[in-house]
Amino acid sequence: MAVTGSGTEPGAEPAAGAGATPGGPLAGVRVVELAGIGPGPFAAMLLADLGADVVRVDRPGGGGLAVDPAYDVTNRNKRSVLIDLKSDDGPARVLDLVERADVLIEGFRPGVAERLGVGPADCHARNPALVYGRMTGWGQEGPLAHTAGHDIAYIAVTGALGMIGSPDGPPAVPANLVGDYAGGSLYLVIGVLAALRHARTPGGAGQVVDAAIVDGTAHLTAMIHGMVAAGGWQDRRGVNLLDGGCPFYGTYETSDGGHMAVGALEQQFYDTFVGLLGLGDRAPARKDLARWGELREAVAARFKSRTREEWTAVFEGTDACVAPVLSLREAPHHPHLAARGTFTDFGGITQPAPAPRFSATPTAVTSGPARPGADTGSVAADWDVPALLGKES
Repeated sequence: MAVTGSGTEPGAEPAAGAGATPGGPLAGVRVVELAGIGPGPFAAMLLADLGADVVRVDRPGGGGLAVDPAYDVTNRNKRSVLIDLKSDDGPARVLDLVERADVLIEGFRPGVAERLGVGPADCHARNPALVYGRMTGWGQEGPLAHTAGHDIAYIAVTGALGMIGSPDGPPAVPANLVGDYAGGSLYLVIGVLAALRHARTPGGAGQVVDAAIVDGTAHLTAMIHGMVAAGGWQDRRGVNLLDGGCPFYGTYETSDGGHMAVGALEQQFYDTFVGLLGLGDRAPARKDLARWGELREAVAARFKSRTREEWTAVFEGTDACVAPVLSLREAPHHPHLAARGTFTDFGGITQPAPAPRFSATPTAVTSGPARPGADTGSVAADWDVPALLGKES
C-alpha cells in the first residue's frame, strides 16, 4: 500500500543518520518564484522539497492553466503572496523580496521581466549576489526565442521526439516528462545550485542562468549522439538497442491486456529471462539481428499466454530485468515502492515523496499546495518586508 500520513511519519523519508538536521540540505536558502506554469513551478518545488524557503509571487486572477490550486502539488512546501506586477507598486514589492533572496526563478518570454521592471539588471541592482534563473523553451536568444511553444515542439527539434515510437508509426508523445521536466526543470535546478555555489565563494557574484528546454533536452541525448558517431545507432526510431527495436528491451502484452517491460540486455540477465519465460534453448540467437523478428514473435507469444499478475510472480525478485507496466494509480502500491516510501499521502493527495534522499538533512512534504496570497503575513514577518502587508494587488 502507499505510504500515508504527513511527510514526518515513518516511511515518508529515509532514515536519518546521527545528528540529522530536519529541513533539507537547502534550509536557509530563500527563493522568489514568479508564478508560471510547467517547468518553472516544478523546479521551484524541487528546491522547496530540498528545504529552501520558496515564496511564490502569484498574480491576481491566477495563472494560465485552470488547475484547482488545492491539487497543484508542484506548489507544495511553498508559500504564496499576491502581487500585481503591472500595478504601480508591484515591481517595488517584488524587488523588496529579491533584496532578501538568494535565488529568483521566472518563466516569462524573453524581455517580459525587463518590461515589468524585475529583469536581471533591476534585481542585481538591489542584490548583486542573486542567482537569477530563467526558464524558457527556446532560450533567451535565437530565431525562435520570442515565439510560443510547448514541450512537444521543443523535444521535436532536438531529435529526442523522433527517437520514440515504433518504426512504422508516428513518434510517441512521452507526456511532458522529457522536455518540461527532464530537459527543463532539472537543468534549471542544476544551474541554479551551481551558480549559488559560485555566488557564495570569495569574490563570487550573482549571475543569470539561462535554462532552455531545447538545450537541456539536446544535452540528454549526448550518449546517443556518441553511438551514432560510432556507428552503433541508426538515426531512425524503433530499430536500435534502447528504443524498442531490440526484442529483449521493450514491452509485451499479456493475456489480460496488461504489459510487461523487458530489459534483459546483458547475457547473464538474458539467460535468466528466456529460462523463466519458458523459451530456453528454443530462443533464436540473441546476437543474430537477422532473427530478431523471429525472437520477438516467440517472446510475444509466451507473454500472451499468461496474465500480467502471473508473469509478475514468475519474474519477481529475479535478475531477469523484467517488471510489470503499472498505471499512475497502481504505482504507489508496488511492494518495493511502498517499502521505500517512494510515494506519500499528504492532505489526501497521493504524490511522489521528495527525491533524492539525504542521510544528514532529510527532506519531507511539510505543507500542501500553497494557496495564492495565503502566506502574505508570515512572509512579511519572516523576510522583514512590511510593504507586503499594504494594499494587496
